[in-house]
Order: sequence, then structure tokens, then C-alpha cells
Amino acid sequence: MIDKTVRTMAEAMAGIADGSIVLLGGFATIGEPRALLEGLIEQGAKELTIVANTAGRPNDGLSRLIALGRVRKVMATFARRSSSLAFHELYRDGKIEFELIPQGTLAEGLRAAGSGVPAYYTATAVGTPVAAGKEHREFDGRTYILERALAGDVGLVEAWQADRWGNLTFRAAGRNFNPLVAMAAKLTIVQAQQMVRLGELHPDQVVTSGIFVNRVLHVPYGDPPG
Repeated sequence: MIDKTVRTMAEAMAGIADGSIVLLGGFATIGEPRALLEGLIEQGAKELTIVANTAGRPNDGLSRLIALGRVRKVMATFARRSSSLAFHELYRDGKIEFELIPQGTLAEGLRAAGSGVPAYYTATAVGTPVAAGKEHREFDGRTYILERALAGDVGLVEAWQADRWGNLTFRAAGRNFNPLVAMAAKLTIVQAQQMVRLGELHPDQVVTSGIFVNRVLHVPYGDPPG
């Protein structure tokens, strides 16, 4: 019997190794796997590379993970805020690496990884510092740069509904990067706000097939992550 549900956060986070590349779903606070981030803090893995839309917000899970010195590198679209973040201080002091990824490039990099495409060409960032050192090529009179796919060792995802096979639905904007993260990671861990019985999800409603999911933890909205 296929059953990808886990009962505890410790079980969900088991086996995440030091040095892992961790992909995060979410756009700001929407669809962010906050409980799983707290679980990752408790789990203890370090020297992580985090791939996400932002480098965190004050006092959120990612910022705390960074402040604890557990992140070696951040790859994100947006990293600067007017309020102070642990990331800014560590980056200023040369204690953490940062790679800027345009938002469309982030999405396409995840999609490519999930589709088995190792690299692709894009016109985004041509002529900017982001393109420095990357292969340039001209197609039909326009210059493109070669970008690598963004595959991860671990993907942390927030879903609206899940069944025991790991089939997922998402609610409105909570969909954002989550389905792409699920596809691009070797180990996909999901926090689901609702668990439904097998067969309750109509096939047309399923956004992410259970084939991309390894573990599902039921985390009702507002409940503590433990």
C-alpha cells in the first residue's frame, strides 16, 4: 500500500544532509512552507544552499536559519529589504554567498530540472552583471545566455490538499513556485493544510502528481509546526 504520509516533523525532516541544496516554494508569505522551515531548523542540517524567491523576512524561518549560520549560499530573486535581516549582515561581512536569479529564470530553472533539461537559453539578464561569465549565443539576431537547471536535493512545499499517495492541490496564489519545486527536488517534503481520502481529489484538480512527492505532513493552517 502506498502511503507517503508521515506523523511527525522529525520523520518528515529525516535524512537531510549537511551541504544539501534546498528548494523552497512560496512567494513572500503566500504558499511558504513555514512549518517545514521550522522543522529544518530543529533538524540541524548545515552548510545549506537555499534556492527561493526571497532571502527571508525579519524573524521568519529562513531568516532564523540564516542567522544560525546554517546557510552557506542563498540563490534568490529578491534579497534586499529596508528592515534589517541576518542575511544582509552576513553578506556584508563575507560570511554567506549570494547569487541573484531573475524571477522568470528561477521558475524556468526549476521547470527545466523537473523536466530533465540540464540547461536552457534565455534573453533575461543579457547585458547585466548577472550574465557575466555565462555562455552567450545568438538566435535569430537576438543574444541569449545559457542558464543551468535548478535541481535540488530537497524541496519544501506547502499544499492546500493532499492524499496518501502525495497527489496535491494548491489554493489560488499559494500555487506559485510550489509545483515547480516539487518536480525539481530529489526529496520532496510537503506540508498539507488538508488531508483527504484517496479518490476524493478529482483528477482535473490535481496539480502535482504523487510521483513527485516523497513525504506529506498534515499541518493545518495556524497550527504549530511540531
